[in-house]
Amino acid sequence: MHASTRRIVHFASAVGIVAAIVLFYTRVVKLNPTTVALSLLLAVLVVSAVWGLTVAVFMSLVAALAFNFFFLPPVGTLTIADTQNWVALLAFLVTAVIASNLSERVRREAREADKRRREVERLYAFSQQLLVSENVVELLNTIPKYLVNTFAAADAAIYVIERDRVYRSIGDERGISKEDLKIAASRSELVLGREGGMSLVPIRMGMRTLGILVLGVSGVSQETLEAVAGLIAVAVERAGAVEKLARTEAARESERLRSALLDSVTHEFRTPLTSIKASVTSLLTQHELANEQRNELLTVIDEESDRLNRLVGEAVEMAQLDANEVKLELAPYPIRAVIDEALDESKQVLAQNPVEIRIPEQLPRATMDSAWIVKVLRHLLENAVKYSQPGSPIFISSEVKSDRLITSVADRGSGIDDLERSLIFDKFYRGQSQRYRVQGTGMGLAIVKAIVEAHGGRISVTSQLGHGSVFSFGLPLAK
Repeated sequence: MHASTRRIVHFASAVGIVAAIVLFYTRVVKLNPTTVALSLLLAVLVVSAVWGLTVAVFMSLVAALAFNFFFLPPVGTLTIADTQNWVALLAFLVTAVIASNLSERVRREAREADKRRREVERLYAFSQQLLVSENVVELLNTIPKYLVNTFAAADAAIYVIERDRVYRSIGDERGISKEDLKIAASRSELVLGREGGMSLVPIRMGMRTLGILVLGVSGVSQETLEAVAGLIAVAVERAGAVEKLARTEAARESERLRSALLDSVTHEFRTPLTSIKASVTSLLTQHELANEQRNELLTVIDEESDRLNRLVGEAVEMAQLDANEVKLELAPYPIRAVIDEALDESKQVLAQNPVEIRIPEQLPRATMDSAWIVKVLRHLLENAVKYSQPGSPIFISSEVKSDRLITSVADRGSGIDDLERSLIFDKFYRGQSQRYRVQGTGMGLAIVKAIVEAHGGRISVTSQLGHGSVFSFGLPLAK
């Protein structure tokens, strides 16, 4: 219904209500004028609360005329014989108008409070959306869309001074041009309700202006617009700080890995190179070596070359796993076959340590890439041998827990300190007390962790100092 038509209906309804009250007290129940006046006053208050002050004032005048004509003597005329009745009529009219005004004020304040509540809810929803992204570019690209969705705006855009770029809710260049936004940002002035209902709000962080916000929305207060700009400023600064912190942490981690890699090269790569160099020098300079000595030097060269090749291979594997360049060929596979293959490949390493296998006969198959899981078991077996005394047994077990096949490799070695347990799967990390006694680059367990996680599994360790360690990893059961 059109607004003017609705207003006419309200005025007509007010007249109808007065007429109904008059008919009731003249035809149905006849009471004293005081009761009639209170009934009319109550009706005026109800109309004021529902339809507003204008209709209520109009109804007050109609009610005063009806009260005078039908209930104040002489009845049936608009004249008043007694002065007391003049006072009563005037008191009724003033009371009705004042009460209508108060009712309208309460109604208006309730409407404003409801509007403020909705704006606060929108601000809260908007602030929650700003916390989703920690990347500045991604955040700036999504803020205009958040504004349109949250405040039902026709259009939204942000100009950022530092980046000299406009981020819009729509892809094209409609709306205020970039040059106009530059000028508005340099002025840093609040402009409300420009052409098309667009408002320009400076985005400030303290006294520093970061840019300008353009929002095409009506009915939003100045305070809310300034609060939105403030939230955007805080979110952009926060995302920038998080990015800087991430870059700092990445640089620190890179430096740590570089130092660890140099340490690994120093202690591991140099050892086989030194042996190879010494053996070759001896072969070149000592021409009168016996065949037995010559064969011994060639054996050293062969073994140390294999060791160096294995170290380089581990580094390549780790790089491939980190870059997600490994494509797994998953298939149902029995874990016993994988264990047997890993033991066969680790015969030389396990020469001085007996292995005991504890696996039930009827184990279900697990989904895996058998070649990579063989590498997992081989690394775990080599790790168990490194940290165990010669002759100390190594145990391999496997069992079903929930929807996972859990395989464990246990040793009776020196164990792992509680403080180091969360670090041993990091690249290049080796135990503080063992790093100079035990050979290795510290990449074996990191490779194991990466392979298991690529299968959608998880690896863990339990240990007790002086009593050994148990490494366990889970694989999903085949369906």
